[in-house]
Amino acid sequence: MSRWQYGRDGATRTAAEDTARADHKGLNPDGTIAREGSLGRVTADFAPVVTAARTEIADRFGDNRLHGAYLYGSIPRGTAVPGVSDLDLLLVLHGEPGARDRADADAAEAVLDEAFDVIDGVGILLVGAGAALSELERYDLGFFISCLCTPLLGEDLAARLPAQRPTSVLARETNGDLALVLPRWRARLRGAATDTERRALCRRVARRIVRTGFTLVMPRWGGWTSDLHESAELFALHCPQRADQMRLAAAAARTPTPDPAVLRTLVEDLGPWLAAEYTAVHGEKAARP
Repeated sequence: MSRWQYGRDGATRTAAEDTARADHKGLNPDGTIAREGSLGRVTADFAPVVTAARTEIADRFGDNRLHGAYLYGSIPRGTAVPGVSDLDLLLVLHGEPGARDRADADAAEAVLDEAFDVIDGVGILLVGAGAALSELERYDLGFFISCLCTPLLGEDLAARLPAQRPTSVLARETNGDLALVLPRWRARLRGAATDTERRALCRRVARRIVRTGFTLVMPRWGGWTSDLHESAELFALHCPQRADQMRLAAAAARTPTPDPAVLRTLVEDLGPWLAAEYTAVHGEKAARP
């Protein structure tokens, strides 16, 4: 998924959850993609973080600016690991986000990150309600909200968004722009001067490649998962010639490395192959303004 991330840590599910998910492939009985998280799945370790986030966001943005707030990632999926996982939030505003909104979101991130050792960072995305409900974003941001986000405050836009199925159209509109980001990744790799910079780039690149690898084969598998390990293994079943590279990407997504050789494999070999294959199978994502 291009702009709307799945959650940035690599936490995995329990064996029981893996078995249950394999039975229904992340789908509702009617074959539509099930919403993957809920407040009821937030574990005791992270419940105080969620409570504080609700208060912090409500106090800073208020009803006049905030249309709704959502959790996403491992915390609402119930798979978060204390001290490893981060807190991911999406804020949908009545209007288009501006400089003041971004400044307030940055301040909220800092407050929450400082207050809780159980999380390893906070990320807040900002979007406008008009964009969230637009036809252009139906299979990208709309899918993200209705299937991957858990409502925390305000109106849940999922009620106004269409149900989603694991189709080629969904694959195209979530990750059909990998070719556009590859030049930026190459430039960042050339410019990375420290292990910290290379590790951060590795995390971003590896996660995106695993997600894209999964959605390449998603319509053939006929289901949905946000689990990195499962995503890589499903890709490997359908593309065994690149299985080892995708497993390398999944490992790097969970434990980022500054090793330039790993980054070059992802950015200069697996990435270009995946982008070309993706375009051939699903086509290119609709252009954004």
